[in-house]
Amino acid sequence: MNAKPVLAELARALKAVRLEAVLIGNAAAALRGAPVTTLDFDFCYRDTLVNARKLAELARRLDAVLSRPRAPVSEVVRLEREDISLLADFIPDRAIGVQFARLRAGADEAAVGAATLRVASLRDVAALKRKAGRPKDQAALYAIEATLQEIERRAKKRA
Repeated sequence: MNAKPVLAELARALKAVRLEAVLIGNAAAALRGAPVTTLDFDFCYRDTLVNARKLAELARRLDAVLSRPRAPVSEVVRLEREDISLLADFIPDRAIGVQFARLRAGADEAAVGAATLRVASLRDVAALKRKAGRPKDQAALYAIEATLQEIERRAKKRA
């Protein structure tokens, strides 16, 4: 399955509702060149009343459903639309112990189809996975760190 059309639609909708979010997790790592796969998209955002309204508007625009699948243990807000295989988790910055402004500052805009999306740096993705410490994060971390080393090796070679 090619997730780019779904991600592009999500990126257009994020822009339309003006919700600032940074793509993190394996999808961000894959867009940065790491050989990892995923079935969902993870975004970091600021948990505010305004952004809660924007998430609701995002769901409406995409004809998707919002839920809190792991409440009260987790603050993750899930956006889901089964017919197009859309599964996106919105994770508040405080829940992952990162300042959104710092994460956003290290992120770059990436083209996804005709849309753009703010994508966390590979170094930030690795740091978040290290911090999470879950077995699935540890499994992806090897490929992400190897990609980082290769990027650095190529940069030194060019210099």
